[in-house]
Amino acid sequence: MEEKVILDKRKLLTIFGATKVVSSTSSQAVVEVGDTNILITGNNLEVVKLNLDDKEVEFSGEISSFKYINKKEKVSLLKRIFK
Repeated sequence: MEEKVILDKRKLLTIFGATKVVSSTSSQAVVEVGDTNILITGNNLEVVKLNLDDKEVEFSGEISSFKYINKKEKVSLLKRIFK
């Protein structure tokens, strides 16, 4: 399956190609996609759909940003919280 990210009105983020949800809180989430991770930040984030068999995960809330990060790039907990 190919990787695809769809952001709908900054309220709904769907990721296709997800292999693992590494972490998820109300302000940020990390999703593994192939050999990279996607860091999602926002407010009131909630996993509304999780189907790892189909490699699909969907978040709702106020999506502030998402970015690809190298798995080898360590993102400290404090940096992620206060970003």
